[in-house]
Amino acid sequence: MSLLAWVLFGLLAGAVAKLATPGTHPQGCIVTTAVGIAGAVVGGFAGIVLFGERVGWSFSLRPFLVAVLGAIVVLLLLQALEGRRRH
Repeated sequence: MSLLAWVLFGLLAGAVAKLATPGTHPQGCIVTTAVGIAGAVVGGFAGIVLFGERVGWSFSLRPFLVAVLGAIVVLLLLQALEGRRRH
């Protein structure tokens, strides 16, 4: 995939993760994209470790779902860190 494709993939994964997690998310488009890309990295690493499967260069549903799950984990971690900072 090209760099633009990865950014769009990250934006979509981050947006779906924001919709899937509870609470308010004041982050903008750039942070959503960064969370999605980080989620894709986290999810891709977990996929390799847990299932021994690498994400390919073509778009399919499985890598997208793994990226969304990874982005959800990243969002939840960010929420936990943000909540900790407030106290």
